[in-house]
Amino acid sequence: MMPLYGAYGGSYTDNLIGTLLSIFGNVLVSISLSIQKYSHVKSVGAKDVRVFYHTKTYWSGFVLICLGEGANFVSYAFAPLALITTLNAVSVLTSSILGLIFLREKLKPKDFAKRYGLSFLGSILIIGGTFLFVVFGPNSHEKLKAENIVTHLVGWPVLLYLLLEIITFCLLLYFYKRRNANYLVVILMLVALLNSVTVITVKAASGMLVLSIEGSMQLDYPIFSVMFVCMVASVVFQARFLSQACNLYDSSLIAGVNYIFSTVSAVVAGAVFYLEFKNEDILHICMFLLGSAFCFLGVFLISKNRKRTKTFEPYVTMDMVNGVPTIHDRGLFVQPDSNGSFSYGALVNNDGAAPVTLPVDLEQPPVASMRTQAPSGRPDLKED
Repeated sequence: MMPLYGAYGGSYTDNLIGTLLSIFGNVLVSISLSIQKYSHVKSVGAKDVRVFYHTKTYWSGFVLICLGEGANFVSYAFAPLALITTLNAVSVLTSSILGLIFLREKLKPKDFAKRYGLSFLGSILIIGGTFLFVVFGPNSHEKLKAENIVTHLVGWPVLLYLLLEIITFCLLLYFYKRRNANYLVVILMLVALLNSVTVITVKAASGMLVLSIEGSMQLDYPIFSVMFVCMVASVVFQARFLSQACNLYDSSLIAGVNYIFSTVSAVVAGAVFYLEFKNEDILHICMFLLGSAFCFLGVFLISKNRKRTKTFEPYVTMDMVNGVPTIHDRGLFVQPDSNGSFSYGALVNNDGAAPVTLPVDLEQPPVASMRTQAPSGRPDLKED
């Protein structure tokens, strides 16, 4: 059994430091993303699409996101994985509050409750869940020296866990690439499996880096290089899979499901690799799971209640009059496209609906009536 330091003293202090760093980092990341989005919105319509790179708001957001991610990285060295990963719900909560502030909508209380009721309920659940898993979360924490990490890595529970994870990842990747199983669950399960590797390596690299700064050099061990390379590779592949998921599915749905899958995978990885729940009793484990369930439900409700783009409704219609086809709200509209169409009045597919096939058996006016309406002095065309 590897020594735990400060089982009832120092570990509480470390958990507090890690928790505060993680909350601070997640809040900073949410603020920075909102600032950068504001910079993009202000530069819409400019001739140079990269004009936002020259604005102070963009670089302010960039500095804040670096500070936030740095705080998140260091927090892994002080608190268990199960605690830090679930605190990512704070970022969702902060983004929801910032979005509500920047909207500046003047709504009646009834309309406000109807539109943002789910978001408010989700925020309450996230706050309650955060309190539960911070209070009842795992408290055992060890110094992440290179020797301890190697001891964890060669243990049979970790080797069995990694073997099952590799087999599952290969099977999912086969169905995704060869069988074209582009289901959201499949893609986000691939992301979650990669995330479990990410959090394990991030915690190891962060712990060894903090110990090195404190005076116990750990960076010259080969295990640090291995963990650092695995961390970068897993992050890159996660980003690729998430990008592919965003091209196929709604981002609000991806945010909720990905948080649930990634958090579960990170908690399991921390329990297997770092034995974070080894010294916890049943009550603390159950309360931690209850808090996690509250956060899962809260994130799902906030993501579900995000304002979606309204369907563009046609306001010019044409009825069937003497051969003019009806183009009603059946998948096509005749109006200038608000989404940046290249021409005025272009026929644009409405939200992925199948295009309407124009009828070919249109009722034509009688030939006699057409001849009577023709100018009197016009000669008839001869057929060849």
